[in-house]
Amino acid sequence: VESMDLQYIKDLPLGGFSYENCLRNKALIDSKSLGANQVQHMKTGTTICGAVFKDGVVLAADTRATGGSTVGDKNCEKIHYMAPNIRTCGAGTAADCDHVTENMRRELEMHRLNTHSENRVQMVAGKLAANAFKYGGNLGTHLIVGGVDVKGPQLIEVSNDGNCYAFPFLTMGSGCLAAMGIMETQYRETMTEEECKALCIAAIEAGVYHDLGSGSNVDCCVIKRGKVEMFRNIKSDNHKVYSKPGGYSFSKDRVQVLEEYKQKLVVEEAAQPMDLSA
Repeated sequence: VESMDLQYIKDLPLGGFSYENCLRNKALIDSKSLGANQVQHMKTGTTICGAVFKDGVVLAADTRATGGSTVGDKNCEKIHYMAPNIRTCGAGTAADCDHVTENMRRELEMHRLNTHSENRVQMVAGKLAANAFKYGGNLGTHLIVGGVDVKGPQLIEVSNDGNCYAFPFLTMGSGCLAAMGIMETQYRETMTEEECKALCIAAIEAGVYHDLGSGSNVDCCVIKRGKVEMFRNIKSDNHKVYSKPGGYSFSKDRVQVLEEYKQKLVVEEAAQPMDLSA
């Protein structure tokens, strides 16, 4: 029997880690023109937490997005929708958290359509951990997965190296130590929904007050059997104390132009697209 030449099998990607960038990174660090100080990691800041109560799970997060010492967004959303019964808090690199959770949300929807059953929290955490492990810790996703399924309320932490950890209360992010101090001193297993929600909000506020990378508002999400409540900006502590009436204006002479470039654009007439609005 002659062997079949299946080209698509040869084109399949091989498994394992990819170290293609290691030589490039070493060359950048050793380069005299760039210098070692040119290659640095961008510092991120966030405080996220979650806690389990009798009938469900409460997740909470701050709303400040930073790039180093610069606040890029004062009201970003860090509690991501995963499934009707599952939500995920994300800390780390905003783009990684957004895209990883969005990709996982689509996988979970396909799973529900194929199995005609709700997604399980442990399955979501396992998929996220397997995805993070492939990148060897270089994926900026520090996640807290919370939800209610057939096994009841569950809370699972998924770190960026693929490690999973389940506990009745969890905190992550740059403000996690301040938030954990609140959790460890005030958490009780017999807490009601309102007590658990107040605890998570207080934990996020602790991160907001004691961590420069966390701030702005507090978002909170309560997940119970067959019901999910999202409380956007439930607490806002960092209000601007003073704002000049009429706003601020600056003279053009005081603005230093660092660089100027001009680009010539050529506009050509082409075929117009078909009007499909009717």
